[in-house]
Amino acid sequence: MSAVVSHPPLAPRRGAARATTWWGRAFVRALEEAAFTERDLRLGRGLARSGSVGGISITAGRLVAAVSDPHGLFTVDARLPVLDAAAQAWLVEAVAAEAGRVGALLAGDLPHDLVEHADEGGAELLPFGSELETTCTCEGWLDPCPHALAVLSQAAWLVDDDPLVLLHLRGLPRDDLLARLHALTAGGSALDPGDDDGGGGGDGGAGGDPALETALDTAQDAAARAARVVRLLEAGDDAIDHLL
Repeated sequence: MSAVVSHPPLAPRRGAARATTWWGRAFVRALEEAAFTERDLRLGRGLARSGSVGGISITAGRLVAAVSDPHGLFTVDARLPVLDAAAQAWLVEAVAAEAGRVGALLAGDLPHDLVEHADEGGAELLPFGSELETTCTCEGWLDPCPHALAVLSQAAWLVDDDPLVLLHLRGLPRDDLLARLHALTAGGSALDPGDDDGGGGGDGGAGGDPALETALDTAQDAAARAARVVRLLEAGDDAIDHLL
Protein backbone atom coordinates (compact mmCIF):
# COMPACT_ATOMS: atom_id res chain seq x y z
CA MET A 1 0.00 0.00 0.00
CA SER A 2 1.26 3.42 -0.89
CA ALA A 3 2.43 5.69 1.91
CA VAL A 4 -0.11 8.18 3.21
CA VAL A 5 1.02 11.57 4.48
CA SER A 6 -1.50 13.70 6.37
CA HIS A 7 -0.95 17.45 6.31
CA PRO A 8 -2.63 19.41 9.14
CA PRO A 9 -5.18 22.10 8.25
CA LEU A 10 -3.55 25.23 6.86
CA ALA A 11 -4.09 28.51 8.61
CA PRO A 12 -6.24 31.15 6.89
CA ARG A 13 -4.33 33.37 4.48
CA ARG A 14 -4.98 36.97 3.57
CA GLY A 15 -4.84 38.47 0.11
CA ALA A 16 -4.42 36.52 -3.09
CA ALA A 17 -2.31 33.78 -1.41
CA ARG A 18 -0.82 32.77 -4.75
CA ALA A 19 2.05 30.37 -5.32
CA THR A 20 5.51 31.92 -5.27
CA THR A 21 7.61 29.28 -7.07
CA TRP A 22 7.59 28.42 -10.77
CA TRP A 23 6.39 24.86 -10.09
CA GLY A 24 3.72 26.07 -7.66
CA ARG A 25 2.44 28.45 -10.34
CA ALA A 26 2.41 25.56 -12.81
CA PHE A 27 0.14 23.62 -10.44
CA VAL A 28 -2.11 26.67 -10.11
CA ARG A 29 -2.34 26.95 -13.90
CA ALA A 30 -3.48 23.33 -14.04
CA LEU A 31 -6.32 23.91 -11.58
CA GLU A 32 -7.28 27.08 -13.44
CA GLU A 33 -7.47 25.05 -16.66
CA ALA A 34 -9.62 22.48 -14.89
CA ALA A 35 -12.13 25.03 -13.55
CA PHE A 36 -15.29 25.65 -15.55
CA THR A 37 -15.83 29.29 -14.61
CA GLU A 38 -14.00 32.18 -13.01
CA ARG A 39 -16.74 32.30 -10.38
CA ASP A 40 -15.94 28.73 -9.32
CA LEU A 41 -12.28 29.70 -9.01
CA ARG A 42 -13.11 32.70 -6.83
CA LEU A 43 -15.36 30.62 -4.58
CA GLY A 44 -12.75 27.86 -4.30
CA ARG A 45 -9.93 30.27 -3.52
CA GLY A 46 -12.10 32.02 -0.96
CA LEU A 47 -12.75 28.74 0.84
CA ALA A 48 -9.04 27.91 0.72
CA ARG A 49 -7.97 31.28 2.12
CA SER A 50 -10.61 31.25 4.86
CA GLY A 51 -9.29 28.03 6.38
CA SER A 52 -12.40 26.04 5.45
CA VAL A 53 -10.34 23.07 4.24
CA GLY A 54 -9.45 20.38 6.77
CA GLY A 55 -6.27 18.35 6.85
CA ILE A 56 -5.21 17.00 3.46
CA SER A 57 -4.24 13.33 3.20
CA ILE A 58 -1.93 12.59 0.28
CA THR A 59 -1.07 9.27 -1.25
CA ALA A 60 0.19 8.28 -4.68
CA GLY A 61 -2.14 9.84 -7.23
CA ARG A 62 -4.69 11.01 -4.70
CA LEU A 63 -5.50 13.63 -2.09
CA VAL A 64 -8.53 13.73 0.20
CA ALA A 65 -9.83 16.50 2.46
CA ALA A 66 -13.02 17.82 4.05
CA VAL A 67 -14.33 21.28 3.18
CA SER A 68 -16.92 23.25 5.13
CA ASP A 69 -19.18 26.02 3.87
CA PRO A 70 -22.45 27.54 5.14
CA HIS A 71 -24.36 24.57 3.68
CA GLY A 72 -22.46 21.79 5.40
CA LEU A 73 -19.34 19.65 5.46
CA PHE A 74 -18.23 17.87 2.31
CA THR A 75 -15.48 15.44 1.33
CA VAL A 76 -13.33 15.99 -1.74
CA ASP A 77 -11.36 13.24 -3.45
CA ALA A 78 -8.91 14.54 -6.07
CA ARG A 79 -6.75 12.40 -8.34
CA LEU A 80 -3.66 12.88 -10.50
CA PRO A 81 -2.16 10.12 -12.70
CA VAL A 82 0.89 8.42 -11.22
CA LEU A 83 4.04 7.67 -13.19
CA ASP A 84 4.41 4.10 -14.38
CA ALA A 85 7.34 1.95 -13.21
CA ALA A 86 9.58 2.88 -16.13
CA ALA A 87 8.94 6.61 -15.69
CA GLN A 88 9.58 6.37 -11.94
CA ALA A 89 12.87 4.60 -12.61
CA TRP A 90 13.85 7.31 -15.08
CA LEU A 91 12.93 10.02 -12.56
CA VAL A 92 15.14 8.43 -9.89
CA GLU A 93 17.99 8.21 -12.39
CA ALA A 94 17.42 11.88 -13.31
CA VAL A 95 17.65 12.93 -9.64
CA ALA A 96 20.81 10.86 -9.22
CA ALA A 97 22.39 12.19 -12.41
CA GLU A 98 23.61 15.32 -10.63
CA ALA A 99 24.50 15.25 -6.94
CA GLY A 100 23.02 18.70 -6.29
CA ARG A 101 19.54 17.66 -7.32
CA VAL A 102 18.68 15.58 -4.26
CA GLY A 103 19.94 18.36 -2.01
CA ALA A 104 17.79 20.86 -3.88
CA LEU A 105 14.68 18.71 -3.48
CA LEU A 106 15.24 18.19 0.23
CA ALA A 107 15.79 21.94 0.62
CA GLY A 108 12.44 22.68 -1.04
CA ASP A 109 13.64 23.50 -4.55
CA LEU A 110 12.72 21.90 -7.88
CA PRO A 111 15.45 22.56 -10.48
CA HIS A 112 14.28 23.37 -14.01
CA ASP A 113 16.87 21.04 -15.51
CA LEU A 114 15.64 18.13 -13.37
CA VAL A 115 12.09 18.56 -14.69
CA GLU A 116 13.38 18.81 -18.27
CA HIS A 117 15.57 15.73 -17.78
CA ALA A 118 12.62 13.80 -16.30
CA ASP A 119 10.31 14.87 -19.16
CA GLU A 120 12.78 13.48 -21.70
CA GLY A 121 12.16 10.00 -20.32
CA GLY A 122 8.39 10.34 -20.05
CA ALA A 123 8.35 11.24 -16.35
CA GLU A 124 6.19 14.35 -16.59
CA LEU A 125 5.95 15.93 -13.16
CA LEU A 126 3.99 19.12 -13.75
CA PRO A 127 0.25 18.52 -14.17
CA PHE A 128 -2.12 19.98 -16.72
CA GLY A 129 -5.80 20.68 -16.27
CA SER A 130 -7.26 17.61 -17.98
CA GLU A 131 -5.27 15.33 -15.64
CA LEU A 132 -7.01 16.62 -12.52
CA GLU A 133 -10.10 14.60 -11.63
CA THR A 134 -12.23 15.22 -8.55
CA THR A 135 -15.35 14.03 -6.80
CA CYS A 136 -17.20 15.76 -3.98
CA THR A 137 -20.08 14.78 -1.72
CA CYS A 138 -21.84 18.08 -2.40
CA GLU A 139 -24.80 18.28 -4.78
CA GLY A 140 -22.93 20.28 -7.41
CA TRP A 141 -22.61 18.68 -10.84
CA LEU A 142 -19.44 20.42 -11.96
CA ASP A 143 -16.07 18.69 -11.80
CA PRO A 144 -14.26 20.33 -10.14
CA CYS A 145 -16.75 22.09 -7.89
CA PRO A 146 -15.68 25.05 -5.70
CA HIS A 147 -14.98 22.65 -2.80
CA ALA A 148 -12.60 20.65 -4.99
CA LEU A 149 -10.96 23.84 -6.24
CA ALA A 150 -10.42 24.87 -2.62
CA VAL A 151 -8.60 21.60 -1.91
CA LEU A 152 -6.57 21.89 -5.11
CA SER A 153 -5.67 25.48 -4.21
CA GLN A 154 -4.29 24.35 -0.88
CA ALA A 155 -2.55 21.43 -2.60
CA ALA A 156 -0.81 24.04 -4.76
CA TRP A 157 0.39 25.77 -1.58
CA LEU A 158 1.77 22.46 -0.28
CA VAL A 159 3.54 21.79 -3.58
CA ASP A 160 4.81 25.37 -3.58
CA ASP A 161 6.39 24.83 -0.14
CA ASP A 162 7.72 21.35 -0.86
CA PRO A 163 8.13 19.91 -4.38
CA LEU A 164 8.42 16.43 -2.85
CA VAL A 165 4.63 16.64 -2.40
CA LEU A 166 4.36 16.72 -6.20
CA LEU A 167 6.63 13.69 -6.52
CA HIS A 168 4.48 11.88 -3.95
CA LEU A 169 1.34 12.64 -5.96
CA ARG A 170 3.09 11.26 -9.04
CA GLY A 171 3.75 8.00 -7.20
CA LEU A 172 7.20 8.51 -5.67
CA PRO A 173 6.99 9.40 -1.94
CA ARG A 174 10.01 10.97 -0.24
CA ASP A 175 11.12 7.83 1.60
CA ASP A 176 10.80 5.70 -1.54
CA LEU A 177 12.85 8.22 -3.51
CA LEU A 178 15.62 8.27 -0.91
CA ALA A 179 15.65 4.47 -0.60
CA ARG A 180 15.99 4.06 -4.35
CA LEU A 181 18.72 6.69 -4.51
CA HIS A 182 20.62 4.84 -1.79
CA ALA A 183 20.15 1.62 -3.78
CA LEU A 184 21.77 3.34 -6.75
CA THR A 185 24.78 4.36 -4.66
CA ALA A 186 25.14 0.74 -3.57
CA GLY A 187 25.41 -0.34 -7.19
CA GLY A 188 21.77 -1.28 -7.70
CA SER A 189 19.17 0.02 -10.11
CA ALA A 190 16.33 2.51 -9.93
CA LEU A 191 14.09 -0.19 -11.36
CA ASP A 192 11.98 -2.18 -8.92
CA PRO A 193 13.80 -5.21 -7.40
CA GLY A 194 11.23 -7.49 -9.03
CA ASP A 195 12.23 -6.42 -12.53
CA ASP A 196 14.13 -9.30 -14.16
CA ASP A 197 14.83 -7.83 -17.58
CA GLY A 198 18.56 -8.33 -17.01
CA GLY A 199 19.27 -4.75 -17.96
CA GLY A 200 19.98 -3.57 -14.44
CA GLY A 201 18.78 -0.03 -15.14
CA GLY A 202 20.42 0.84 -18.45
CA ASP A 203 23.98 2.07 -18.07
CA GLY A 204 23.91 1.74 -14.28
CA GLY A 205 23.17 5.39 -13.63
CA ALA A 206 24.96 6.57 -10.51
CA GLY A 207 25.50 3.06 -9.13
CA GLY A 208 28.24 2.94 -6.54
CA ASP A 209 29.00 6.66 -6.81
CA PRO A 210 30.51 7.75 -3.46
CA ALA A 211 29.97 11.40 -4.35
CA LEU A 212 26.22 10.84 -4.60
CA GLU A 213 26.18 8.88 -1.33
CA THR A 214 27.96 11.76 0.39
CA ALA A 215 25.56 14.26 -1.18
CA LEU A 216 22.58 12.24 0.07
CA ASP A 217 23.91 12.13 3.61
CA THR A 218 24.81 15.83 3.57
CA ALA A 219 21.47 16.89 2.12
CA GLN A 220 19.48 14.83 4.64
CA ASP A 221 21.55 16.21 7.51
CA ALA A 222 21.02 19.77 6.28
CA ALA A 223 17.28 19.22 5.94
CA ALA A 224 17.09 17.79 9.47
CA ARG A 225 19.03 20.74 10.88
CA ALA A 226 16.81 23.23 9.06
CA ALA A 227 13.69 21.57 10.43
CA ARG A 228 15.17 21.65 13.94
CA VAL A 229 15.97 25.36 13.61
CA VAL A 230 12.42 26.12 12.52
CA ARG A 231 10.98 24.21 15.49
CA LEU A 232 13.25 26.06 17.94
CA LEU A 233 12.41 29.45 16.46
CA GLU A 234 8.70 28.67 16.65
CA ALA A 235 9.22 27.73 20.32
CA GLY A 236 10.96 31.06 20.98
CA ASP A 237 14.43 29.55 21.48
CA ASP A 238 17.09 31.89 20.08
CA ALA A 239 20.05 29.74 21.17
CA ILE A 240 20.47 27.92 17.88
CA ASP A 241 24.02 28.82 16.90
CA HIS A 242 25.17 25.24 17.45
CA LEU A 243 22.82 24.08 14.69
CA LEU A 244 23.99 26.57 12.08
